[in-house]
Amino acid sequence: MSGFSGVVLDVDGTLIRGSEPIPGAIEAVERLRSAGLAIAFVSNNPIRTREAYRDRLASHGFSLDAKELITAGTVTAEHLARERGDDALYVIGETGLREQLREAGLELTDDHDRADVLVASIDRGFDYDELTNALWALSDPGVRFVGTDPDRTIPTEDREVPGSGAIINAVSGVTGREPDAIMGKPAPTAVEALERTLGVDAAECLVVGDRLDTDIVMGERAGMTTALVRTGVTDERTLDATGITPDHVLESIAEIGRLL
Repeated sequence: MSGFSGVVLDVDGTLIRGSEPIPGAIEAVERLRSAGLAIAFVSNNPIRTREAYRDRLASHGFSLDAKELITAGTVTAEHLARERGDDALYVIGETGLREQLREAGLELTDDHDRADVLVASIDRGFDYDELTNALWALSDPGVRFVGTDPDRTIPTEDREVPGSGAIINAVSGVTGREPDAIMGKPAPTAVEALERTLGVDAAECLVVGDRLDTDIVMGERAGMTTALVRTGVTDERTLDATGITPDHVLESIAEIGRLL
């Protein structure tokens, strides 16, 4: 019917904004299910576990399984468990991220001098002491520097607020080191995770999101059909200035029917 085998849906700015669902979003998701499409909900928010994220979306009226959710936190935890499973992690991040890392069997340390990997993420308690600890940890060139996701800002009901990218950039600025890896969209690790979740090749999928530099770039790199929605962080000026061109531009996900 649609020409797609699966759909990748961004969450913040696409399905919800702050504490409210975007008008028509619940109905749009149900329409995709009715079309027989596999769905992956992919968010660069690393704070919540899959179960907590499912509960958040369910509280807004969305029907989904936790197994359909991929976040920057889950991608980071799975990657580090696979590639750096014996390393000690010094984490600049919130409780939900730490919980996901521990659930993956990873060791966390509060001693920056013991760190094998520094993980930087959104942290609403980030302060000068944490920045100092990051500087000291990364003064050892053998310590790996990993960011959960590149999002500098996050959309809320009224305006944008700083995200993980702001913390990562602060650490990078003081240490003079670029991250060795940044997880989440648009990284290949996120594409691999969504292909495992959907059970289909990314090239057979439609991706819908509000960010050019994450959702749309990830889709372009993976050969997906891309659709930008105007309900998040991308305005007309940004769309014209970046040189990134989505295949489709929708006022909101409520218009998804015209792509099926």
